[in-house]
Amino acid sequence: MRIIGIDPGFALMGYGIVDMQGNKFQAVDYGSLATPAGMDMPSRLKMLYDDLTAKIAEFKPQAASIEELFFNQNITTAIFVAQARGVAILACANAGIPVYEYTPMQIKQALVGYGKAEKKQMQQMTKLLLGLKEVPKPDDTADALAAAICHGNSAGEPKPLRVRKGI
Repeated sequence: MRIIGIDPGFALMGYGIVDMQGNKFQAVDYGSLATPAGMDMPSRLKMLYDDLTAKIAEFKPQAASIEELFFNQNITTAIFVAQARGVAILACANAGIPVYEYTPMQIKQALVGYGKAEKKQMQQMTKLLLGLKEVPKPDDTADALAAAICHGNSAGEPKPLRVRKGI
């Protein structure tokens, strides 16, 4: 199975495409999609959409794993990241790819075995599981690869992204 992992962001959107065969993973492509800081938000979102759509068309993943948003103190940044996340989900949906979401804790649990693992532990485990020479940089890229591996390691049949009750 080919999985694309996405770490949503509007300045940098990490992506990682992995092939899973049995319980082994192989990195196919990874990196981050960047938008210029001075660009207006609609143009940044379009750029992210176009770039992600091109990656999807090139590599044809069968599933998408996206990190659930973690809200911190800065609500404005959270809104911008949520918009970028929506663009990523739309790009996958338009390509007919089912989208699955995982919390940062679920991703850490799936990779390290501990939901409160430190970022460095996650990065080292991503490197190890994919047989890479170095930890993928920037962090958004490593996080996207981790999200893809998390989906591959998920037991049973995970459910695609759905609207929660009450929303």
